[in-house]
Amino acid sequence: MPGLDGGPCGQCLRDPPEYDATRAVFDYAFPIDQLVQSLKYGYQLSIASFFARELLEAGEQLVLDADLIVPMPLHARRLAERGFNQAVEIARPLARACGLPMELARVRKLHDTPAQASLGRVERLLSPRGVFACELALEGQHVLVVDDVMTTGATLNELARCLKRQGARRVTNLVLARTPTSA
Repeated sequence: MPGLDGGPCGQCLRDPPEYDATRAVFDYAFPIDQLVQSLKYGYQLSIASFFARELLEAGEQLVLDADLIVPMPLHARRLAERGFNQAVEIARPLARACGLPMELARVRKLHDTPAQASLGRVERLLSPRGVFACELALEGQHVLVVDDVMTTGATLNELARCLKRQGARRVTNLVLARTPTSA
Protein backbone atom coordinates (compact mmCIF):
# COMPACT_ATOMS: atom_id res chain seq x y z
CA MET A 1 0.00 0.00 0.00
CA PRO A 2 1.22 3.57 -0.42
CA GLY A 3 3.62 4.79 2.25
CA LEU A 4 4.63 8.27 3.27
CA ASP A 5 6.82 10.03 0.69
CA GLY A 6 6.98 6.86 -1.42
CA GLY A 7 8.47 4.81 1.42
CA PRO A 8 7.29 1.46 2.77
CA CYS A 9 3.71 1.14 3.96
CA GLY A 10 2.87 0.67 7.63
CA GLN A 11 2.24 -3.07 7.20
CA CYS A 12 5.66 -3.57 5.59
CA LEU A 13 7.30 -1.59 8.39
CA ARG A 14 5.56 -3.74 11.04
CA ASP A 15 6.14 -7.08 9.31
CA PRO A 16 8.76 -6.76 6.54
CA PRO A 17 8.05 -9.08 3.59
CA GLU A 18 10.63 -11.19 1.79
CA TYR A 19 10.22 -9.10 -1.36
CA ASP A 20 11.85 -5.69 -1.57
CA ALA A 21 9.13 -3.69 -3.31
CA THR A 22 5.82 -3.99 -5.09
CA ARG A 23 4.32 -1.74 -7.71
CA ALA A 24 0.61 -2.23 -8.43
CA VAL A 25 -0.77 -0.28 -11.35
CA PHE A 26 -4.48 -0.36 -10.47
CA ASP A 27 -6.88 -1.08 -7.65
CA TYR A 28 -8.66 -4.37 -8.20
CA ALA A 29 -11.99 -2.71 -8.90
CA PHE A 30 -14.21 -1.98 -11.87
CA PRO A 31 -13.32 -2.02 -14.74
CA ILE A 32 -9.91 -3.66 -14.14
CA ASP A 33 -11.43 -6.57 -12.19
CA GLN A 34 -13.67 -7.35 -15.16
CA LEU A 35 -10.72 -7.21 -17.56
CA VAL A 36 -8.68 -9.56 -15.36
CA GLN A 37 -11.61 -11.99 -15.19
CA SER A 38 -11.99 -11.79 -18.97
CA LEU A 39 -8.34 -12.70 -19.39
CA LYS A 40 -8.26 -15.52 -16.84
CA TYR A 41 -11.64 -17.14 -17.33
CA GLY A 42 -12.93 -15.72 -20.62
CA TYR A 43 -9.75 -16.55 -22.57
CA GLN A 44 -9.46 -13.00 -23.89
CA LEU A 45 -5.68 -13.27 -24.29
CA SER A 46 -5.40 -10.03 -26.25
CA ILE A 47 -6.02 -8.16 -22.98
CA ALA A 48 -2.58 -9.33 -21.79
CA SER A 49 -0.83 -6.96 -24.21
CA PHE A 50 -2.73 -4.00 -22.78
CA PHE A 51 -1.79 -5.12 -19.26
CA ALA A 52 1.88 -5.46 -20.27
CA ARG A 53 1.93 -1.91 -21.67
CA GLU A 54 0.40 -0.56 -18.44
CA LEU A 55 2.97 -2.46 -16.35
CA LEU A 56 5.84 -1.17 -18.45
CA GLU A 57 4.65 2.42 -18.19
CA ALA A 58 4.08 2.28 -14.42
CA GLY A 59 7.14 0.20 -13.61
CA GLU A 60 9.65 1.41 -16.16
CA GLN A 61 12.40 2.06 -13.60
CA LEU A 62 11.83 -1.34 -11.96
CA VAL A 63 12.10 -3.04 -15.34
CA LEU A 64 15.28 -1.14 -16.24
CA ASP A 65 16.94 -2.25 -13.00
CA ALA A 66 15.92 -5.93 -13.31
CA ASP A 67 18.02 -8.83 -14.57
CA LEU A 68 15.28 -11.41 -15.05
CA ILE A 69 11.48 -11.62 -15.25
CA VAL A 70 9.69 -14.47 -13.48
CA PRO A 71 5.94 -14.73 -14.08
CA MET A 72 4.02 -16.10 -11.09
CA PRO A 73 3.96 -19.87 -11.71
CA LEU A 74 0.76 -21.89 -11.83
CA HIS A 75 0.62 -25.48 -10.62
CA ALA A 76 0.68 -27.98 -13.51
CA ARG A 77 -2.92 -29.07 -12.83
CA ARG A 78 -4.28 -25.52 -12.89
CA LEU A 79 -2.24 -24.79 -16.02
CA ALA A 80 -3.70 -27.88 -17.72
CA GLU A 81 -7.24 -26.86 -16.73
CA ARG A 82 -6.93 -23.27 -17.92
CA GLY A 83 -4.62 -23.90 -20.85
CA PHE A 84 -2.42 -20.90 -20.14
CA ASN A 85 -0.86 -18.91 -17.32
CA GLN A 86 -2.18 -15.34 -17.31
CA ALA A 87 1.03 -14.09 -15.65
CA VAL A 88 3.06 -15.55 -18.51
CA GLU A 89 0.75 -13.97 -21.07
CA ILE A 90 1.28 -10.57 -19.40
CA ALA A 91 5.03 -11.04 -18.83
CA ARG A 92 5.87 -12.23 -22.35
CA PRO A 93 5.21 -8.92 -24.17
CA LEU A 94 6.72 -7.04 -21.22
CA ALA A 95 9.96 -9.05 -21.47
CA ARG A 96 10.03 -8.59 -25.25
CA ALA A 97 9.51 -4.82 -24.96
CA CYS A 98 12.34 -4.33 -22.47
CA GLY A 99 14.71 -7.04 -23.73
CA LEU A 100 14.84 -8.99 -20.47
CA PRO A 101 15.07 -12.76 -20.24
CA MET A 102 12.03 -14.53 -18.81
CA GLU A 103 12.20 -17.78 -16.86
CA LEU A 104 9.36 -20.23 -17.42
CA ALA A 105 10.64 -23.71 -16.58
CA ARG A 106 12.94 -23.61 -13.56
CA VAL A 107 10.63 -21.81 -11.14
CA ARG A 108 7.67 -24.04 -10.34
CA LYS A 109 4.67 -24.25 -8.08
CA LEU A 110 4.86 -27.63 -6.38
CA HIS A 111 1.46 -27.80 -4.70
CA ASP A 112 -1.94 -26.99 -6.11
CA THR A 113 -3.28 -24.57 -3.53
CA PRO A 114 -6.87 -23.33 -3.61
CA ALA A 115 -7.54 -20.16 -5.59
CA GLN A 116 -6.82 -17.20 -3.31
CA ALA A 117 -10.20 -15.68 -4.21
CA SER A 118 -11.91 -18.64 -2.55
CA LEU A 119 -10.11 -18.20 0.79
CA GLY A 120 -10.49 -15.93 3.79
CA ARG A 121 -7.64 -13.62 4.81
CA VAL A 122 -6.01 -15.99 7.35
CA GLU A 123 -6.20 -18.93 4.92
CA ARG A 124 -4.70 -16.73 2.16
CA LEU A 125 -1.76 -15.89 4.37
CA LEU A 126 -1.06 -19.54 5.28
CA SER A 127 -1.90 -21.29 2.01
CA PRO A 128 1.27 -20.66 -0.02
CA ARG A 129 3.87 -21.79 2.55
CA GLY A 130 6.56 -23.91 0.88
CA VAL A 131 4.78 -24.22 -2.48
CA PHE A 132 7.57 -23.02 -4.81
CA ALA A 133 10.80 -24.55 -6.08
CA CYS A 134 13.53 -22.75 -7.97
CA GLU A 135 16.36 -24.46 -9.86
CA LEU A 136 18.17 -21.27 -10.82
CA ALA A 137 21.40 -19.77 -9.53
CA LEU A 138 20.37 -16.16 -8.92
CA GLU A 139 23.41 -14.79 -7.07
CA GLY A 140 23.30 -11.02 -7.07
CA GLN A 141 20.39 -10.73 -9.51
CA HIS A 142 17.36 -8.45 -9.33
CA VAL A 143 14.33 -10.60 -10.14
CA LEU A 144 11.12 -8.95 -11.29
CA VAL A 145 8.06 -11.07 -10.50
CA VAL A 146 5.03 -10.38 -12.69
CA ASP A 147 1.50 -11.26 -11.58
CA ASP A 148 -2.02 -10.15 -12.31
CA VAL A 149 -3.54 -9.54 -8.85
CA MET A 150 -2.03 -9.10 -5.39
CA THR A 151 -4.44 -9.89 -2.58
CA THR A 152 -2.64 -10.33 0.74
CA GLY A 153 0.82 -10.65 -0.82
CA ALA A 154 1.36 -14.06 0.78
CA THR A 155 1.96 -15.90 -2.51
CA LEU A 156 4.32 -13.20 -3.76
CA ASN A 157 6.08 -13.28 -0.39
CA GLU A 158 6.58 -17.04 -0.57
CA LEU A 159 7.93 -16.85 -4.12
CA ALA A 160 10.34 -14.08 -3.04
CA ARG A 161 11.52 -16.27 -0.15
CA CYS A 162 12.24 -19.09 -2.61
CA LEU A 163 14.08 -16.80 -5.06
CA LYS A 164 16.20 -15.27 -2.31
CA ARG A 165 17.19 -18.74 -1.09
CA GLN A 166 18.67 -19.14 -4.57
CA GLY A 167 20.73 -15.96 -4.15
CA ALA A 168 18.52 -13.21 -5.59
CA ARG A 169 19.78 -9.87 -4.32
CA ARG A 170 16.45 -8.15 -4.84
CA VAL A 171 12.92 -9.34 -5.65
CA THR A 172 10.45 -6.76 -6.90
CA ASN A 173 6.82 -7.47 -7.74
CA LEU A 174 5.15 -5.76 -10.66
CA VAL A 175 1.44 -6.51 -10.47
CA LEU A 176 -1.46 -5.25 -12.46
CA ALA A 177 -3.88 -4.77 -9.56
CA ARG A 178 -4.02 -4.80 -5.79
CA THR A 179 -7.13 -5.73 -3.84
CA PRO A 180 -8.31 -3.39 -1.09
CA THR A 181 -6.82 -4.08 2.34
CA SER A 182 -10.15 -5.41 3.63
CA ALA A 183 -10.06 -8.35 1.14
